Amino acid sequence: MKILVLDIDGTITDDERRVNCKVIEVIRRLDIPIVLATGNIVCFASATARLIGTGGIVIAENGGVVKTSLDGKEYVLGDIVRCRRAFDLLKTHFKLEKLDSEYRGTEIAVRKNFNLDVARAILDGANLGVNMVDSRFAIHIKDKRIDKGTGLKKVVELLGWSTEDVIAIGDAENDVEMLQTAGLGIAVGNADQKLKTVADFVMEGKYGAGVIEAVERFIN
Repeated sequence: MKILVLDIDGTITDDERRVNCKVIEVIRRLDIPIVLATGNIVCFASATARLIGTGGIVIAENGGVVKTSLDGKEYVLGDIVRCRRAFDLLKTHFKLEKLDSEYRGTEIAVRKNFNLDVARAILDGANLGVNMVDSRFAIHIKDKRIDKGTGLKKVVELLGWSTEDVIAIGDAENDVEMLQTAGLGIAVGNADQKLKTVADFVMEGKYGAGVIEAVERFIN
């Protein structure tokens, strides 16, 4: 059995977050499980799954929350308390702007308006058990033990699958662990260089065109 895991923003959408409708047509024809994996909040992930018809298996908040069905239980894996401590420390150095704060349960997302390398150095020195990842659309302060790869492992465990059967497709550095965990990791053509380095294959097509290329090459 094959399982397809798709990042959302920058993978099935373009850089303006517009969904590629041709991708939706292609994946709806697939007779395999499809998982959506995102740095976005769980209600967004579930709503997207419902809208495009993928069945409701989602990895949200960069692995902080997973669900195996649209109306099923939310498995909370990340520790928001660690992230709050890190945020409080960083806001003494930068003017940070939270995004979707009332809906995030396991991480803190902030606008990309500060020096990420300096912020990472501050957190590394504080040893708070968190790290920061760039999803290209926001910076995420998250539990260091959690990522899309650990979220994928949890989904596989809950559903009795094997990671060897997983084909994962992404575009950004927060997809690195997901691609490394999957049996086959694929970067779309617009992916950042860090992800391309760890991917098993890099598609020529960008955004949704790269997803379609991967499906035609490795699934159909």
